[in-house]
Amino acid sequence: MVLGVGSIAGFRNESEERIINIIMAKAKLTMDELLAASEESAKRAVVGETVTGKVLSIRKHEILIDLGARGVGMVPRREVSFARNLNVGDEVTASVIETEMGDGSILLSLRKAAKEKGWDEIQARLDGAEVIEVTPFDANRGGLLAEYEGIRGFLPVSQLSAEHYPRVGSADKDEILQRLNSLVGKPMKVRILDANRKDNKLIFSEKEAVKDGLAERFAELHVGDVVKGVVTGVVDFGAFVNVDGVEGLIHISEISWERVNNPADYVKVGETVEAKIIAIDKERLSLSTKQLTEDPWLSEVEGLKRGDEVEGTITRITPFGAFVQISPAVEALVHVSELGNGNDVDPEKVFTLNERKKFKILDVDKDGRKISLTIVK
Repeated sequence: MVLGVGSIAGFRNESEERIINIIMAKAKLTMDELLAASEESAKRAVVGETVTGKVLSIRKHEILIDLGARGVGMVPRREVSFARNLNVGDEVTASVIETEMGDGSILLSLRKAAKEKGWDEIQARLDGAEVIEVTPFDANRGGLLAEYEGIRGFLPVSQLSAEHYPRVGSADKDEILQRLNSLVGKPMKVRILDANRKDNKLIFSEKEAVKDGLAERFAELHVGDVVKGVVTGVVDFGAFVNVDGVEGLIHISEISWERVNNPADYVKVGETVEAKIIAIDKERLSLSTKQLTEDPWLSEVEGLKRGDEVEGTITRITPFGAFVQISPAVEALVHVSELGNGNDVDPEKVFTLNERKKFKILDVDKDGRKISLTIVK
């Protein structure tokens, strides 16, 4: 027996009031609860509203939800797989899609409600600048795809930490994608960089998530320190090294005392190297492997003096002269003025790359690390 407010008001004498009290006692209802139920039944569902109810039944093509005084809600078959972990009796939250179907039920969406709740969670994490964990499920050349609270988001390559950033040649897009694919399925700590519910945009940043720890790590590092790190990328101008989460660069000029044409001949991705910190900026360390050893130039020029004849290989030809390798660590210059009368001589017509010739030393400048040569007539 269900009693509405009108029914209660219709009882006039003491006997009728006693009957009401007995009925309410058996039903364990209070007057406030009866009034609340009648008020709730007067409310109609509104499209877009979030409602709660209990699962009545789970069928192959639909899920029925008990909404109490509001009636029964129906979740269509396209969302049955989304709710595969539900059981009869579970309390659920859903969004109203249509207020009245042909059979009188209310059309609901569990997915939409979960999405709205997910956006609320995302906004809270963004406002609090919290570090969260996501697991990428796919990758493209631009970055990684990941989901958080049921919302799909994107982690751009530019927002990866030094540990995961694919340091390869800009033209090698296949290798970039290969590196990114290796991160799929691996949990990553990130911060939410941007979230826009209206545009359905969610951007993650691993770089922001590790920023606090990096500041502490940078404070522990000093110019002159010798550190160990893992090579994360080899490019034309040097090698990138991950030093406990801090990115470092060994410039091509700091790899070896020898002339380095290709850094890949000296270091490989995944290799652990030892290097000296020669500079520190806000985001990166400048490293040197060659400065961990003595400069062989100093010892190799020790026996050279003005007037000595030497043999060397032409390594570079420029408008102002040619560079000559006279020992593994020593390179000297034949200035254009030594090739003929005036500076109008074209060095490319005098020399050929990789040819060997005999020269005479004009000057040895140890402080400036320069040796000047002239052609032996």
